[in-house]
Amino acid sequence: MELWILIGALAAIIAFGVYRFFKARKIMDTLTEDEFREGYRKAQLIDVRESKEFDGGHILGARNIPLSQMKNRLVEIRKDKPVYLYCQSGARSARAAMMLHKKGYEDLNMLQGGFKKWSGKIKTKK
Repeated sequence: MELWILIGALAAIIAFGVYRFFKARKIMDTLTEDEFREGYRKAQLIDVRESKEFDGGHILGARNIPLSQMKNRLVEIRKDKPVYLYCQSGARSARAAMMLHKKGYEDLNMLQGGFKKWSGKIKTKK
């Protein structure tokens, strides 16, 4: 009996993860580095990593709005301009996009592979 409860719980967790994955893909575009470069200068470039990560290096021109603070800082993000998001690997960007989509943002884009795959110019805080 306990085994079936465990299997059921595991199946529910997997189903929820799959649902979120496909939902995130539906509400935002995942862009290659070249595609990201083509558009981010005309958009709002937002690094959703924590401040220490941002200070260690970020894409030139990015603003730091950590995922943990995003709900309280939505007024800083315009709905009428494209939003380009990135984090270290992509997981937090997807969560940020889901949050923004719920608040009415539409043109959402994410860097494929995140900052760790970025080979362009970066800035570090001195």
